[in-house]
Amino acid sequence: MSQLRRKDLAAAVRWSDLIDEFDCWRDAGRVATLWWRDDDAAGPSERLDRLLSITGDIPIALAVIPAAADSRLAAWLADPSRSRQTARLFVLQHGWRHQSHAVDGKKSEFPPERSGCAVADDLAAGRMRLVSLFEARALPVLAPPWNRFYCCFLALLTDCGLAGISSVGPRRSVRPAPGVVAANVHVDLVAWTGDRGFIGEEAALRGLIGHLRARRSKGVDAGEPTGILTHHLVQDEATDTFLRKLAAITGGHRAARWLDATEVFARGDCSLP
Repeated sequence: MSQLRRKDLAAAVRWSDLIDEFDCWRDAGRVATLWWRDDDAAGPSERLDRLLSITGDIPIALAVIPAAADSRLAAWLADPSRSRQTARLFVLQHGWRHQSHAVDGKKSEFPPERSGCAVADDLAAGRMRLVSLFEARALPVLAPPWNRFYCCFLALLTDCGLAGISSVGPRRSVRPAPGVVAANVHVDLVAWTGDRGFIGEEAALRGLIGHLRARRSKGVDAGEPTGILTHHLVQDEATDTFLRKLAAITGGHRAARWLDATEVFARGDCSLP
């Protein structure tokens, strides 16, 4: 096949291809599990209201920055008028201050040059802060800022009250450290190297279909639910449109099921028959 032909096929990804992929899961007697993580939350906002209006009954894992967390966010989540939308909304720990400590290279709150004691202090402080604000809604799961966490610090998680970690890309192991379950996201909808707008419908669909197909063929861990990542504070209308369409299609297909964070991290294996 020529290089041009490959490019033509790559550019031809459409919503019908996603439906076809779900059909393949259905025909195999399986259910394609998905989950949704939204990063950088700190307080209530119109943008967060808009996100929940899009998600409807789809559960969200809200990665909250502990040091910046506003008590009003806890009250917002507990508001009875939002009970239907927030019943399966859980809070993950988005680092501590969302502050980079990297000396060189890419941003990271937990780079290798930090001491284990400093990292443990931050992790423990973040966990305590979120539990004090959100109680049982705060799950013991770390979603490190910029999706970077030096692997040698994994052993610190359980001592700091954490039992899960979520980064980006297909996970290498269900349990990267004793007592720790990993479940990642696979499609970030923000074009960070561009204008911070939507990555585009084709790129987003290609990422979703690619991970679903790889799971089905066992090219990656079939038990890891396919995760999408949003950032409500920078989310644009094009992203909203994509998410509404995704919600409609997945909601109408019996081979697609959205999991909440408790299900995602309970066992680490969410491949449904």
